[in-house]
Amino acid sequence: MSREVVIVDYGVGNLRSVARAVSHCGAEPVLSSEPARIEGARHLILPGVGAFGSCVGALRSHGLLESVLKVIDSGRPVLGICVGMQMLLDVGEEFGEHAGLARIAGRVRAVPATGADGMPHKIPHVGWSAIRPAAMPWADTIFEGITPGSTCYFVHSFAAVPERPENTIAVCDYDGRTICAAINRGRLYGVQFHPEKSGPVGLRIFGNFLKMPVD
Repeated sequence: MSREVVIVDYGVGNLRSVARAVSHCGAEPVLSSEPARIEGARHLILPGVGAFGSCVGALRSHGLLESVLKVIDSGRPVLGICVGMQMLLDVGEEFGEHAGLARIAGRVRAVPATGADGMPHKIPHVGWSAIRPAAMPWADTIFEGITPGSTCYFVHSFAAVPERPENTIAVCDYDGRTICAAINRGRLYGVQFHPEKSGPVGLRIFGNFLKMPVD
Protein backbone atom coordinates (compact mmCIF):
# COMPACT_ATOMS: atom_id res chain seq x y z
CA MET A 1 0.00 0.00 0.00
CA SER A 2 1.17 3.53 -0.70
CA ARG A 3 2.45 5.22 2.47
CA GLU A 4 1.28 8.64 1.29
CA VAL A 5 -1.69 10.00 -0.62
CA VAL A 6 -1.99 13.64 -1.66
CA ILE A 7 -5.39 15.32 -1.29
CA VAL A 8 -5.78 18.42 -3.45
CA ASP A 9 -6.49 21.43 -1.22
CA TYR A 10 -8.04 24.17 -3.36
CA GLY A 11 -10.51 25.54 -0.84
CA VAL A 12 -13.28 23.13 -1.85
CA GLY A 13 -14.32 19.79 -0.43
CA ASN A 14 -14.63 17.80 2.77
CA LEU A 15 -10.86 17.50 3.18
CA ARG A 16 -10.62 16.54 6.85
CA SER A 17 -13.12 13.69 6.58
CA VAL A 18 -11.29 12.35 3.53
CA ALA A 19 -7.98 12.62 5.36
CA ARG A 20 -9.36 10.71 8.36
CA ALA A 21 -10.61 7.93 6.09
CA VAL A 22 -7.21 7.69 4.40
CA SER A 23 -5.49 7.51 7.79
CA HIS A 24 -7.91 4.78 8.90
CA CYS A 25 -6.79 2.76 5.87
CA GLY A 26 -3.17 2.94 6.99
CA ALA A 27 -1.82 5.62 4.66
CA GLU A 28 -0.56 9.13 5.35
CA PRO A 29 -2.85 11.86 3.99
CA VAL A 30 -1.13 15.01 2.77
CA LEU A 31 -3.35 18.03 2.11
CA SER A 32 -1.56 20.19 -0.42
CA SER A 33 -2.06 23.30 -2.52
CA GLU A 34 1.50 23.19 -3.86
CA PRO A 35 1.77 22.33 -7.58
CA ALA A 36 5.08 20.49 -7.18
CA ARG A 37 3.78 18.33 -4.33
CA ILE A 38 0.64 17.47 -6.28
CA GLU A 39 2.60 16.64 -9.43
CA GLY A 40 4.81 14.29 -7.42
CA ALA A 41 1.89 12.39 -5.88
CA ARG A 42 1.88 8.64 -6.30
CA HIS A 43 -1.83 8.53 -5.38
CA LEU A 44 -3.99 11.64 -5.73
CA ILE A 45 -7.48 12.44 -4.43
CA LEU A 46 -9.49 15.31 -5.91
CA PRO A 47 -12.44 16.22 -3.66
CA GLY A 48 -15.18 18.67 -4.55
CA VAL A 49 -18.34 20.15 -3.07
CA GLY A 50 -20.63 22.78 -4.59
CA ALA A 51 -21.19 23.83 -8.19
CA PHE A 52 -19.23 22.40 -11.12
CA GLY A 53 -18.10 25.75 -12.55
CA SER A 54 -17.08 27.11 -9.15
CA CYS A 55 -14.94 24.06 -8.43
CA VAL A 56 -13.16 24.19 -11.78
CA GLY A 57 -12.64 27.92 -11.25
CA ALA A 58 -11.20 27.37 -7.78
CA LEU A 59 -8.83 24.70 -9.07
CA ARG A 60 -7.66 27.09 -11.79
CA SER A 61 -7.38 30.14 -9.52
CA HIS A 62 -5.19 28.18 -7.11
CA GLY A 63 -2.89 27.30 -10.01
CA LEU A 64 -3.51 23.58 -9.61
CA LEU A 65 -5.51 22.58 -12.68
CA GLU A 66 -2.48 21.77 -14.82
CA SER A 67 -0.83 19.93 -11.95
CA VAL A 68 -3.84 17.65 -11.53
CA LEU A 69 -3.94 17.01 -15.27
CA LYS A 70 -0.26 16.03 -15.25
CA VAL A 71 -0.91 13.36 -12.62
CA ILE A 72 -3.94 12.03 -14.49
CA ASP A 73 -2.07 11.93 -17.78
CA SER A 74 0.86 10.13 -16.14
CA GLY A 75 -1.40 7.14 -15.50
CA ARG A 76 -0.94 7.25 -11.73
CA PRO A 77 -3.98 6.46 -9.54
CA VAL A 78 -6.38 9.39 -9.18
CA LEU A 79 -9.73 9.42 -7.37
CA GLY A 80 -12.28 12.22 -7.83
CA ILE A 81 -15.02 12.55 -5.20
CA CYS A 82 -18.45 14.12 -5.81
CA VAL A 83 -17.84 17.30 -7.87
CA GLY A 84 -14.21 16.17 -8.06
CA MET A 85 -15.56 13.24 -10.07
CA GLN A 86 -17.83 15.42 -12.20
CA MET A 87 -14.96 17.71 -13.19
CA LEU A 88 -13.23 14.80 -14.92
CA LEU A 89 -15.80 15.02 -17.74
CA ASP A 90 -15.93 17.46 -20.65
CA VAL A 91 -18.74 19.81 -19.69
CA GLY A 92 -20.92 20.62 -16.69
CA GLU A 93 -24.40 22.11 -17.21
CA GLU A 94 -24.89 23.55 -13.71
CA PHE A 95 -25.62 27.32 -13.91
CA GLY A 96 -24.76 27.34 -17.62
CA GLU A 97 -22.14 25.34 -19.46
CA HIS A 98 -18.65 25.09 -18.01
CA ALA A 99 -15.62 23.25 -19.38
CA GLY A 100 -14.29 20.42 -17.26
CA LEU A 101 -10.95 18.61 -17.24
CA ALA A 102 -12.02 16.53 -20.26
CA ARG A 103 -10.34 13.29 -19.27
CA ILE A 104 -13.49 11.16 -19.60
CA ALA A 105 -15.85 11.98 -22.47
CA GLY A 106 -19.28 13.10 -21.35
CA ARG A 107 -21.37 15.77 -19.68
CA VAL A 108 -22.70 16.49 -16.20
CA ARG A 109 -26.47 17.00 -16.29
CA ALA A 110 -29.22 17.66 -13.77
CA VAL A 111 -30.64 14.69 -11.92
CA PRO A 112 -34.15 14.15 -13.40
CA ALA A 113 -36.77 16.10 -11.45
CA THR A 114 -39.19 13.17 -11.51
CA GLY A 115 -39.01 9.47 -10.85
CA ALA A 116 -39.67 6.83 -13.48
CA ASP A 117 -43.38 7.12 -12.65
CA GLY A 118 -43.37 10.80 -13.66
CA MET A 119 -43.97 12.01 -10.12
CA PRO A 120 -41.75 14.80 -8.74
CA HIS A 121 -39.16 13.74 -6.21
CA LYS A 122 -36.69 15.49 -3.94
CA ILE A 123 -33.75 17.30 -5.51
CA PRO A 124 -30.97 17.10 -4.48
CA HIS A 125 -30.72 13.33 -4.28
CA VAL A 126 -29.68 12.93 -0.64
CA GLY A 127 -29.15 9.81 1.40
CA TRP A 128 -28.11 6.18 1.17
CA SER A 129 -28.54 4.44 -2.18
CA ALA A 130 -27.53 0.96 -3.31
CA ILE A 131 -24.80 0.73 -5.94
CA ARG A 132 -24.35 -1.99 -8.52
CA PRO A 133 -21.98 -2.76 -11.41
CA ALA A 134 -22.64 -1.17 -14.78
CA ALA A 135 -20.67 -2.08 -17.90
CA MET A 136 -17.83 -4.01 -16.27
CA PRO A 137 -17.30 -6.37 -13.32
CA TRP A 138 -15.73 -5.00 -10.16
CA ALA A 139 -12.80 -7.41 -9.94
CA ASP A 140 -9.45 -5.60 -10.01
CA THR A 141 -11.09 -2.20 -9.45
CA ILE A 142 -11.58 0.03 -6.42
CA PHE A 143 -14.90 -1.79 -5.91
CA GLU A 144 -13.32 -5.23 -5.56
CA GLY A 145 -14.76 -7.11 -2.61
CA ILE A 146 -17.84 -4.91 -2.36
CA THR A 147 -21.17 -6.67 -2.61
CA PRO A 148 -23.50 -5.28 -5.29
CA GLY A 149 -26.40 -3.63 -3.52
CA SER A 150 -24.20 -2.14 -0.81
CA THR A 151 -25.26 1.39 0.08
CA CYS A 152 -23.27 4.62 -0.14
CA TYR A 153 -24.06 8.18 0.87
CA PHE A 154 -25.07 10.61 -1.91
CA VAL A 155 -25.66 14.38 -1.89
CA HIS A 156 -26.02 15.83 -5.41
CA SER A 157 -28.30 17.61 -7.84
CA PHE A 158 -26.22 16.87 -10.96
CA ALA A 159 -24.80 13.60 -12.23
CA ALA A 160 -22.26 12.41 -14.77
CA VAL A 161 -23.45 11.11 -18.13
CA PRO A 162 -20.38 9.49 -19.72
CA GLU A 163 -20.38 9.28 -23.51
CA ARG A 164 -18.96 5.74 -23.56
CA PRO A 165 -20.74 3.02 -21.57
CA GLU A 166 -17.44 1.40 -20.60
CA ASN A 167 -16.53 4.47 -18.54
CA THR A 168 -19.46 3.91 -16.14
CA ILE A 169 -18.36 1.38 -13.54
CA ALA A 170 -21.22 1.71 -11.02
CA VAL A 171 -24.77 3.01 -11.00
CA CYS A 172 -27.56 3.55 -8.51
CA ASP A 173 -31.32 3.96 -8.84
CA TYR A 174 -33.25 7.00 -7.65
CA ASP A 175 -37.00 6.38 -7.87
CA GLY A 176 -36.43 4.22 -10.93
CA ARG A 177 -33.97 6.59 -12.60
CA THR A 178 -30.54 5.08 -13.25
CA ILE A 179 -27.80 7.45 -12.13
CA CYS A 180 -24.07 7.12 -12.71
CA ALA A 181 -22.43 6.43 -9.36
CA ALA A 182 -18.83 5.94 -10.47
CA ILE A 183 -16.64 6.35 -13.53
CA ASN A 184 -13.35 4.83 -14.61
CA ARG A 185 -10.65 5.01 -17.27
CA GLY A 186 -7.48 3.09 -16.51
CA ARG A 187 -6.27 4.20 -13.07
CA LEU A 188 -8.53 7.25 -13.11
CA TYR A 189 -11.64 6.83 -10.97
CA GLY A 190 -14.46 9.08 -9.86
CA VAL A 191 -17.29 8.43 -7.40
CA GLN A 192 -20.44 10.55 -7.15
CA PHE A 193 -21.10 9.50 -3.56
CA HIS A 194 -18.97 10.34 -0.53
CA PRO A 195 -16.89 7.30 0.43
CA GLU A 196 -15.63 9.15 3.51
CA LYS A 197 -19.25 9.17 4.76
CA SER A 198 -20.16 5.67 3.56
CA GLY A 199 -18.94 3.56 6.46
CA PRO A 200 -17.12 0.25 5.86
CA VAL A 201 -18.01 0.26 2.14
CA GLY A 202 -16.36 3.65 1.67
CA LEU A 203 -13.30 2.58 3.64
CA ARG A 204 -12.97 -0.51 1.44
CA ILE A 205 -13.02 1.74 -1.63
CA PHE A 206 -10.28 3.94 -0.19
CA GLY A 207 -8.27 0.88 0.78
CA ASN A 208 -8.54 -0.61 -2.71
CA PHE A 209 -7.54 2.71 -4.24
CA LEU A 210 -4.47 2.99 -2.02
CA LYS A 211 -3.39 -0.52 -3.01
CA MET A 212 -3.34 0.34 -6.69
CA PRO A 213 0.20 -0.04 -8.10
CA VAL A 214 2.19 2.83 -9.51
CA ASP A 215 4.46 1.98 -12.45
